[in-house]
Amino acid sequence: MSVNVDMRVVGPGDKTYVEDAWKLKEQIRIEEDVLKQRRKFFTDAYRRSTVYLYVVEGGDEEQLIGFAAARRDGYILFLAVDKRFRGEGFGERLVARVADNHSSVTCHARATNENALRFYRHLGFEVERRIRNYYEDGGDAYYLRLGEPEGLTKILSDFMRG
Repeated sequence: MSVNVDMRVVGPGDKTYVEDAWKLKEQIRIEEDVLKQRRKFFTDAYRRSTVYLYVVEGGDEEQLIGFAAARRDGYILFLAVDKRFRGEGFGERLVARVADNHSSVTCHARATNENALRFYRHLGFEVERRIRNYYEDGGDAYYLRLGEPEGLTKILSDFMRG
């Protein structure tokens, strides 16, 4: 059986894949104790975002393996990649798709989420500030930014080449 990975884009107002995205996010939350959100917050934010998704197609089934939900200003609300597919460039390509449409990309990452912080730094994100008690459970976050208006395309082009 052949397996294809397909990139898809869901625009604001479209709830296609919202259930699959929630299940993937929850799987990661349970396994890694990160990406904690209430379901209503998640689904509302998903529906207001442009969502970039990677879907594995094989036979009659599809499986969502990663997604990035971004606001109109380039802020990434959610970024998740199934751990079985990490290290294959899906996360980088999701961020690159967001960056294609924005002069800078921003996000928050839990201060204790070393994997996320390592990933974002690897892409060239810089910590702008630490925010105390950002999350509902009292956890701190870092606010991260990638790129300046003139330099984002070059930063991502250099990264994807190198």
